[in-house]
Amino acid sequence: MDTVVITGASRGIGAALAREYGDNGDRVVCCARSENDLETVASDVRDAGGEAIIQRADVRDKYDMERLMETAAKAGGAIDAVFANAGVYHGAPGQTPLAEESYAAFDEHTDVNGRGVFTTLRESLPHLADDARLLVPSGGVARDAKPGFGSYAVSKAFAEALVRQFAAELDHPVAVVDPGQVSSELTNGMQGRDPEDVAPMFHWAATAADADEMDGTVLSLRDWKSATR
Repeated sequence: MDTVVITGASRGIGAALAREYGDNGDRVVCCARSENDLETVASDVRDAGGEAIIQRADVRDKYDMERLMETAAKAGGAIDAVFANAGVYHGAPGQTPLAEESYAAFDEHTDVNGRGVFTTLRESLPHLADDARLLVPSGGVARDAKPGFGSYAVSKAFAEALVRQFAAELDHPVAVVDPGQVSSELTNGMQGRDPEDVAPMFHWAATAADADEMDGTVLSLRDWKSATR
């Protein structure tokens, strides 16, 4: 039984990934800012045969992340995978030009989507299994600027830079996972893939992708499909 930690697990990719691990009978440690929102996800994990532990936590808070990782380690020993998945987007995707954004929105994006990745990964380090993997969801706007994505795109570029730097400094493989456009509350109803359809991609990245090849890179939908077809 693997032990995995998923931030932002109450919805979207995080919730779908928790259920994916539940289907595999693993132990899933889930966090979000609202513990109540996690109850349904935890019930689904348990019904599928997995073990679920939920904890209210804010990824911006280093003490919350420290406690979360300690909870995971106490429950299942060393952590096998960490998904720094928590994210926010204020406004309608594609309609938040950088020059028009409020400072509050800029700060929230960079704090959650950037600093939140840093605190999640950093606080996990003392508790990782030898072969643990650290994974960060992202999207093309982090690398290919498009009008209207403003500080959200900036924050995802921040997150990807953290991945590259951690990869250069850690023995554990660290990678970005880019599933393409996914439909969720975060994307405000934009058309895209169902989170349940891409959850297996994240599981593959954490368990089967070549550790040396993935380290410091972006794993794309094409990479996953090529490796698993």
